[in-house]
Amino acid sequence: MKSFFDWIDHRTGSKKLLHEVLFENVPGGARWRYAWGSTLVFCFSIQVVTGLFLWLAYSPSSQTAWESVYYIQHVMWGGWFLRGLHHFTAQAMTVLLALHLMQVVIDGAYKAPREVNFWTGVLLLLLVLALSLTGYLLPWDQKGYWATRVATGIAGITPMIGPAVERLVVGANDYGHHTLTRFFALHAGIIPGGIIAFIVAHVYLFRRHGLTAKLPKKAPDSPFWPDQVFRDAVVCLAVLIVILFFNFRSHGADLDAPADPSEPYPARPEWYFLFLFQMLKLPVFKGSMEVVGAIVVPTVVMVVLVAMPYLGNSKQGHRFNLGFLWAMLGVMASLTYLAMNEDRNDPGFQADVRAAKWEAERVITLAGEGIPTTGAITLLRNDPLTQGPKIFARNCASCHRYDGHDGLGGQPKDKISASDLKGFGSREWLTGLFDPEKIAGPLYWGGTEHAEGKMAKFVKEDVPEFNAEQKEKLRQGLIALSAEAGLKAQAALDKRDAALIAEGQKELKGSTINCADCHKFHGDGDDTGPDLTGWGSREWLTAFISDASHERFYGEKNDRMPAFGTDKMLTEREIGLVADWLRGEWYVPKSRAE
Repeated sequence: MKSFFDWIDHRTGSKKLLHEVLFENVPGGARWRYAWGSTLVFCFSIQVVTGLFLWLAYSPSSQTAWESVYYIQHVMWGGWFLRGLHHFTAQAMTVLLALHLMQVVIDGAYKAPREVNFWTGVLLLLLVLALSLTGYLLPWDQKGYWATRVATGIAGITPMIGPAVERLVVGANDYGHHTLTRFFALHAGIIPGGIIAFIVAHVYLFRRHGLTAKLPKKAPDSPFWPDQVFRDAVVCLAVLIVILFFNFRSHGADLDAPADPSEPYPARPEWYFLFLFQMLKLPVFKGSMEVVGAIVVPTVVMVVLVAMPYLGNSKQGHRFNLGFLWAMLGVMASLTYLAMNEDRNDPGFQADVRAAKWEAERVITLAGEGIPTTGAITLLRNDPLTQGPKIFARNCASCHRYDGHDGLGGQPKDKISASDLKGFGSREWLTGLFDPEKIAGPLYWGGTEHAEGKMAKFVKEDVPEFNAEQKEKLRQGLIALSAEAGLKAQAALDKRDAALIAEGQKELKGSTINCADCHKFHGDGDDTGPDLTGWGSREWLTAFISDASHERFYGEKNDRMPAFGTDKMLTEREIGLVADWLRGEWYVPKSRAE
């Protein structure tokens, strides 16, 4: 074995190189504070290794990026761990960069002749932040998409060159496939290459000028091995433990719903850019002054950082540098806290966050059954449980309610003036309609002209006088009418009560309820009211939403119900989605359904 290592050393000079690496002089002896630079190299190494493995499963296009990240996160063995390790290590690098910068300035390790080394460190800081920014978009989910729009929008307000810079970054007039591929090229190739080059330069210059000890020295000089190596290893291990803690706690990194420019999202940048976002919300930076907060202030900060080696040549200049850094970190921390606190106490924002989280969970559920060739974005666009409430809130909630709200949990400005449609078509909903105390109330017809019509009069005046036998016939009729809807939620009940439903169908035409006096039912009866054949079924409901004033329904007696389909206010697909949602017809995982 010795002869083999001697052969290697003879060809490569490995022993001399190893001696140069391990036995560098450490002025004042090993100290824990010197470990921050090593932790950054350690974290970057993790990023490179995990990034290469993620690359093997990632597909950088606007129609496959989210899908491939879903595969990594939820299908590939260990994928969630790998992705989470990559994500949380990136977060840790931002913190470690700040600690390393403070340590360098406090120890005076930025002064002559170490100016160039300090500047390479500043460039590495910017490159690492750029690496985080470009990586944020790669999952092509709502969170990354909208946060990136915010960040690139800031670049776009730069005087004269802003629009050109933004277009260069975006790659087109709008964010899409070219944006993603450019960010991927930057994240996986160009920026890591730049970081590696500057790390080599940084370490070379560091070795050339040696380590700057914090004065006064508390111990004699010692070699890098073994004491400082041991401290570096312990700190790196501690950093790794913290990263693993967050990774296991969160089960990897979050994955929001697929990026969809047509859907609003509570966009926020990542936490380490949140201070800039909050600063731009300050009154002093409103309007035309926005460019000052977005461009001028960060530029001034960078100029001061670059000038620190010259400013620090004097004792007062060194104190200024320290005060500037502490003040800058204090302002950044305060603005970050303010941003988080405002969001935490903003009911509207929190509602949007909950909605976004729900959609993220919903699309994961849907994707578990397979992703169509049109991409995962169509899973939500074609999902009644997702789209139905949105369509209802935009088009129906000015009159109707759904369980007392607009379908999305909000309260419209307009007062309710038509039925609450929660449970429409069910036995419970119909039972309420035939309740003398409810039919003319806000849950049903209280805000409509029908509250004074023939049916309302029948329910309010005749039904209270029913004897037990008549009430039973009414119950049978309502069960039969509800069965016309064919609701999935009560399919088992309808099957069980088949005989009762058959009797109820007769009662709907009988003298007790006498629906046939105004309504048609399977070919029999008058047509002065809506046809009850298939009442509440998907076909009946979509036709009703399309045009309630059709002769099959209310005709000239229609009370303000728009012809959503006939007048092209909604597409056939949108009408179908809201109908399916009202009927409770959406995908539920088999285990949950059981």
